[in-house]
Amino acid sequence: MTRTLAALPGAARRLCLSRRNGEICTREAGHRGLHHRRGGHLLWSEAQADPPGCAGAGAPAEPAVTLPDGFPGGRALCPVCWGFVPLDGGGRLLAHDTWRGDPTREEADRRREWFNAHGW
Repeated sequence: MTRTLAALPGAARRLCLSRRNGEICTREAGHRGLHHRRGGHLLWSEAQADPPGCAGAGAPAEPAVTLPDGFPGGRALCPVCWGFVPLDGGGRLLAHDTWRGDPTREEADRRREWFNAHGW
């Protein structure tokens, strides 16, 4: 299974963000061999990786407080993966993949600004 990739803010390399037990692989995207975390102390194969779907789906939530520019646009903060997720009509988090990084630098900047203003 191909994992979504993300770039660290200001970094030139893209990371593989496969997860196992919530730990994120810190090797470069497209690496060969086992995924690892903490300098290789936790190793796993793709077959042992967490599924991409987040366990927070379906949890009750409220839209997150917005920044002056409207970010995060009515989405709620998932308490499991810390991603901003749309809500269904009943105030529950929609099914979503575990947050694995922002798709754009702009989203990463706005996300950082939100967390700096509102905390965890």
